[in-house]
Amino acid sequence: MIRKIAQKHHPYCGVVVLLAAMLAAAAAVTAPAAMAAPITFNTALPVAQGESIVRVQSKLLHAGDDPTPADRQLEVWAFPIVGVYGVRPRLAAFAVLPILHKELDVSLPAGRRSRSAAGIGDLRLFARYTLWQRDRPGSTLRIAPFAGVETPTGRDDATDDLGRLPRPLQPGSGSWDPFAGVVTTWQTLNWEFDAAATYQYNTQSDNFRFGDEIRLDASFQYRLWPRRLRTGVPAFVYGVLEGNLVQRAKNESAGIDDPDSGGTTFYLAPGLQYVTRRMVVEAAIQLPVLQDLNGQALENDFIGTFSVRVNF
Repeated sequence: MIRKIAQKHHPYCGVVVLLAAMLAAAAAVTAPAAMAAPITFNTALPVAQGESIVRVQSKLLHAGDDPTPADRQLEVWAFPIVGVYGVRPRLAAFAVLPILHKELDVSLPAGRRSRSAAGIGDLRLFARYTLWQRDRPGSTLRIAPFAGVETPTGRDDATDDLGRLPRPLQPGSGSWDPFAGVVTTWQTLNWEFDAAATYQYNTQSDNFRFGDEIRLDASFQYRLWPRRLRTGVPAFVYGVLEGNLVQRAKNESAGIDDPDSGGTTFYLAPGLQYVTRRMVVEAAIQLPVLQDLNGQALENDFIGTFSVRVNF
């Protein structure tokens, strides 16, 4: 199934691959040292003043466990482009712009139909401040709160021959949605542990409101190679295991709850990271081990992530 999905043509795949190759080439010139970090969320590790980090990701979400006769099959390709800048020694600014392609296949009385939308999604802007840190030989422990807003840069009025697309299928939400949280990182020479808690408050747009979201994330990265540190090692390989608990409230339309939206999902995400002095190449797959969704909401099958991260 994964191989079949990956072979389908998507309009932005070539652009993202080219951008990732350009970043890798730029990293060969000069950059600060790269470090291991979580794949599915952010870290509390420092970003030096004046330093920049760019991460280009490719994400594939597939959902097909439909309890209804409509036999819904949802596929979402997301290409988040993440930029980070060290404003001050303790303060970093983040920008995340996703490029999206969403496609829903559904059985209707007139037959099997496909509905889709593509374009840029909603831009996320936030700042992270290192509130507390303890640095010791061979280890560092940091706690950093963050806060920001998801801006309505994505289109939310896309249509097809059946009319306006459902709101979850639109590239954007149309609303200004603030969020805040805290992330902590404990890094040693052999391993790193990260944990984060995030709350996003979603506002109303065009008489529709997505449910608020709470996330609890954790990541453990362990150096698999080389087993012993020595001078002159050009790269490192880390094994990664992450957990993501996501709780979403029900969507509202005209002030009425949608009974087939919201719920709780817990993912386990095994992954690998290849870390060089100047860049990181990483991949992970999020597998839902628990899905307690409301009504007849569509369940996810997996979320696959591949990304390249470069320090400038």
